[in-house]
Amino acid sequence: QELRPKSLDIKQEELGDMVEKEMASTSEAIEDAVRRIEEMMSQARSESSGVKLEVNERILNSCTDLMKAIRLLVLTSTNLQKEIVESGRGAATTQEFYAKNSRWTEGLISASKAVGWGATQLVESADRVVLHMGKYEELIVCSHEIAASTAQLVAASKVKAEKSSRNLLLLQECSRNVNEMAANVVASTKSGQEQIEEKDTMDFSGMSLIKLKKEEMETQVKVLELEKRLEGERVRLGELRKQHYGLAGAYDAAEDGEAKPAPAPRRGILKKPPLAQKP
Repeated sequence: QELRPKSLDIKQEELGDMVEKEMASTSEAIEDAVRRIEEMMSQARSESSGVKLEVNERILNSCTDLMKAIRLLVLTSTNLQKEIVESGRGAATTQEFYAKNSRWTEGLISASKAVGWGATQLVESADRVVLHMGKYEELIVCSHEIAASTAQLVAASKVKAEKSSRNLLLLQECSRNVNEMAANVVASTKSGQEQIEEKDTMDFSGMSLIKLKKEEMETQVKVLELEKRLEGERVRLGELRKQHYGLAGAYDAAEDGEAKPAPAPRRGILKKPPLAQKP
């Protein structure tokens, strides 16, 4: 809701100024994000070592690459937007063009805000992860949000652009690059999370015999709980599929004007696989 421009409170002649302001604000937010990531990198190198330092560096490097890709995207989008205005306004002023195409202008403003907001959230999430105060999942969600807002910005720009525009082709290439860099952030985050969790959960060197026995019993309890939960989810999945097949059969009957038997679920799908033998 905050990202939506308050168009009812804005005079149409102010829309042109708002576009330039939002584009500049987005560029500034990205520049600030790059600086903050560099500061986090220096802090991580001074305060961590070993696996944690390796994980932090990999995540922050991928975030830096993503920010650079977003910066190029915003720059290209700004150039394309200027080209659209110049080719479409005719004898009208820039302000008159934006006022005449207010819906498109508001979409462009909203998309620009979304990109800047996503970049800011990504940096804040990365900061919390490096300080071991945040969740790796936050970084993954932010990366997906950036990819979505990038697609929104490209779509908003594409509406008014000429198909043969070189800046449009560059913008689409930048969008693909942003998506690739966002995927790299997700991949580095997931692999880093696995490394940290494996190191933290599998290091038993400092445990006494009593502590080891207690950990073993607690792990067995968790295994039983997960097995019970898995069995419940299998039953739920079976019921959902039955309902799905039933509705699909009723829909087919309604389409054809005659009743059709609902296809029976395959028996092999819900069969529980044999459990590994417990010690």
